[in-house]
Amino acid sequence: MTKPAMLGSAPDSWGVWYADDPAQIRWESFLDECAGAGYTRIELGPYGYLPTDPARLRDELDQRGLSVTAGTIFEHLHRADSWTEVHSKVSAVAELTRAMGGEHIVVIPDFWRDPDTGVVLEASVLTDDEWPAYAKQVDRLARAISDDYGLKFQFHPHADSHVDTHANVERFLAETDPAVVSLCLDTGHIAYCGGDSLALIRDFPDRIGYVHLKQVDPTILEKVRTDGLGFGEAVKMGVMCEPPHGVPAMPPILEALAALDVELFAIVEQDMYPCPPDQPLPVARRTHTYLTGCGPLR
Repeated sequence: MTKPAMLGSAPDSWGVWYADDPAQIRWESFLDECAGAGYTRIELGPYGYLPTDPARLRDELDQRGLSVTAGTIFEHLHRADSWTEVHSKVSAVAELTRAMGGEHIVVIPDFWRDPDTGVVLEASVLTDDEWPAYAKQVDRLARAISDDYGLKFQFHPHADSHVDTHANVERFLAETDPAVVSLCLDTGHIAYCGGDSLALIRDFPDRIGYVHLKQVDPTILEKVRTDGLGFGEAVKMGVMCEPPHGVPAMPPILEALAALDVELFAIVEQDMYPCPPDQPLPVARRTHTYLTGCGPLR
């Protein structure tokens, strides 16, 4: 049996990286354009970008026929004395997500390199002693979010973070508790870091709990690697590109996800921060048309 993934989009596809940034599109326009492009499901994006009052946000979404799939938030639990701050911020997102009827929270590891300047902030790899300590804290956070809010914890490997390469994703899955920690499989970040999304789906079918769909331009990625550039600079160069013009190919990914025969959201994310305000909507429309025509989605 197969079960097509449920398609949605996110503020990221409209060039939104921060809660408040004059370079970004206004949240009302994002909601209007997202619905206008054909999407009915969205993520919250950076906490505070969309209204955080549940009644107001619900009204805005209802007017446009939109529903929330997940909240998203960064964590830095590999750092000492980070629990209280991380738990507080993640809990705020979880509370709003639950109030909006979302079932998932997507948690992303923080950067070891500044996404704006490319300045290295800390070591780019965790030591053998740091890995189990970090995993223990992630498990603790996942259990707290499940117990307190009833949400499913989806961990999102990310470029320029400590969980980036295929090997590091596999190590993270080995170190964490499968009962509480699932993977948000971001096809773009996996490809950016030299990994294989199809292999992860094949080898860890029970750990795939959520999906971000995006592609990478291999020509730009080669230059990024050659020049040792940071992720922020790579995005400005267009490394995350409009499908079907990059890798990985989407049809095999969608087929493999459908074959898992589980309820999955597949959220379109095309990093393009910053971008002109008139750029995202045409891309979003074409992407929606392409994806719904190339594989099992609903």
